Amino acid sequence: MKTLNIVYNEGFYSNCSVGLNKIIDYFNEKKELPKNVDRSESYSMYKKDNIDITFDFFYDYNNINIPIIYINNVNYNHNYQFENYKNLDYLNIIPFIKKYYSPNQNIINIKNQLINTYNIDVNNCLALYYRGTDKITETTLGSYDIYYEKIKEIKKNDDTQILIQSDDANFIDFMKSKNLNFIIINENKTSYTNKGIHNETSNYDNYLDAKYFLATLLIIAESKNIICSSGNCSIWIMFFRENANNVYQYLNDNWL
Repeated sequence: MKTLNIVYNEGFYSNCSVGLNKIIDYFNEKKELPKNVDRSESYSMYKKDNIDITFDFFYDYNNINIPIIYINNVNYNHNYQFENYKNLDYLNIIPFIKKYYSPNQNIINIKNQLINTYNIDVNNCLALYYRGTDKITETTLGSYDIYYEKIKEIKKNDDTQILIQSDDANFIDFMKSKNLNFIIINENKTSYTNKGIHNETSNYDNYLDAKYFLATLLIIAESKNIICSSGNCSIWIMFFRENANNVYQYLNDNWL
């Protein structure tokens, strides 16, 4: 059996990005999919034992029949989190997302629960995702006011819903100070430090938090318009959305 062992242990979506990278690298090299993908030595901050928790979040790829045939190399690298998302090779990447990273029914149920709880209409929603805290060590985040001005620029109708999601408690406080009428999904934690929430809580809490946050990213991905900073979470929003249409991405001090 041709097994691909993925050993990587950082934040949840960094794990996803590197895992996807390794699967695609295997495919490009071998010109076929691996028979088995073992991630039991990944996601260590989200579990207590060396077990593979992949199927706690995503469907079992063995049960997803999506033909992926080698024609040309697939263009993907985990560092593309800091590239223009409109230039991603969606046509060839998305089949890998659907096979290996389709959120399972439990995550879909959580997503639907959150939509009902917060009365979110994704067809009339402007969703803003700002990844702060420790992300400042990797990229230029931009001032809070830049994001507020972008909301005002895009929001054309008074009845447009605004959903704001961020791990940065200071960012949320700033938006509240602007008297914006916006939705925030309170099941997702925020922090006033720059350590990164997954570095501040227990593995068990991280495991539970990751489920709610994955469901939240699915809601953002389905929203009519998206404003986002650049990073692993943002690129996964694009993967779940399957495109970067109506997306305003902040990267290297510019809006893309």
